[in-house]
Amino acid sequence: MRIIKLIWSYLRIGVANEMQYRVNFFIQLLQSFISLATGLIGLWLVFSHTTALSGWSQPELLAVMGVYLLMGGIIKTAIQPNMQRLMDEIQNGTLDFALTKPVDGQLLISIREFRFWQLTDGVVGLVVLAIAIIQIQERIGIGQALAFVAALALGGIMIYCFWLILTTSAFWLIRIWELVNLFEGLYAAGRWPVTIYPNWLRLGLTFLVPVAFAVTVPAEALTDRLTPLTLLGAAGLAILLMGVARFVWRLGVRSYSGASA
Repeated sequence: MRIIKLIWSYLRIGVANEMQYRVNFFIQLLQSFISLATGLIGLWLVFSHTTALSGWSQPELLAVMGVYLLMGGIIKTAIQPNMQRLMDEIQNGTLDFALTKPVDGQLLISIREFRFWQLTDGVVGLVVLAIAIIQIQERIGIGQALAFVAALALGGIMIYCFWLILTTSAFWLIRIWELVNLFEGLYAAGRWPVTIYPNWLRLGLTFLVPVAFAVTVPAEALTDRLTPLTLLGAAGLAILLMGVARFVWRLGVRSYSGASA
């Protein structure tokens, strides 16, 4: 209950801060529509020359885009802002204010920032996803829906762990922003199923940067492509990344020298 109250408190503070700048909603809405328009133009260009892309039909690729926008909204709302703040505090030596609080440090640095207006991407993604499901014209069963939710949750956990590992490297590295930009570029590849890429890139987007598990695997659940073995593998990889992220975080904290050092 204490953790839930803490998360709720930071959530309310984040929403209150965002409400001070309501014009940002319209800016973010415009950005969301530009991103959507870019993706739709890409789909139109592809399917003006073919009827399927690596076995994926147009409505199914629209579902992939919906998941991509939805997960992107989650990342920009709750994951990326906290990791960017952590990176700044490590480099400025002000992380002490979080580490000295009577609560787990990793939990605290993961919930302090909440960009409410960034949820626009998530809402747009849900709308695109709903349209795609209607166009697929196949009944989505309870099993597929549960598999989709589970895959999306596991993908979000893996993205969070990857971001934490990436950001924690700021304890030892200086030019960390280049790595962040690299992740954003690689995540953009998630607009399309990873199965359309060469094997070397597919492996990279699956195990080095978990874009496949964050976008393609949830989309596979909705299009009846996801196997129980893949979902089980996603759960195992998520647990492994959680352990690695926790280890790297604690190792970084032990080597941290901040303002109170």
